[in-house]
Amino acid sequence: MAKKSAVEKNERRRRMSEGTKAKRDALREKFHRKDLSDEERHEVGMRLNKMAKNSAPCRVRNRCLMSGRPRGFYRRFYMSRIALREMASSGLLPGVIKASW
Repeated sequence: MAKKSAVEKNERRRRMSEGTKAKRDALREKFHRKDLSDEERHEVGMRLNKMAKNSAPCRVRNRCLMSGRPRGFYRRFYMSRIALREMASSGLLPGVIKASW
């Protein structure tokens, strides 16, 4: 089980990134426009840099819903490999079967 503080920190980052997504996307779109002068582009870049670092979506870490484990994460199930194996072995995941050949 992951530390509760790490899981909560990640959730706080997720909420911040969702809340500032529209503003960040608008600034990024404006920054990449070709018709802006260098001074305007620099000003927009500075406004992007002044935003909170934790509001960037790349700061959010994928974590297991069951245990909070950050490694061995399966996006399809939102679980780590360990939790996935336990649930699949006990038959709690529909459509998942053990491979045999």
